[in-house]
Amino acid sequence: MQMNKLISVYVTEKEQTPDTIHMLLDFYQCKYVSGKMDIYEYKTILGFLTGRGAVSSHDYSQYMS
Repeated sequence: MQMNKLISVYVTEKEQTPDTIHMLLDFYQCKYVSGKMDIYEYKTILGFLTGRGAVSSHDYSQYMS
């Protein structure tokens, strides 16, 4: 898995660069939920990004408690 490839897809689709690794994770989560990627690809990306410190905005609220 290469970070540059993940960012390139983000830039191509969103026409901007992600400000944080967290935004990148949220982007790929949305792609998975909307059926634009399969579970295998999503789990690979999820593991890669969370392994580098990414936290989903969906999970962030639990850290604020």
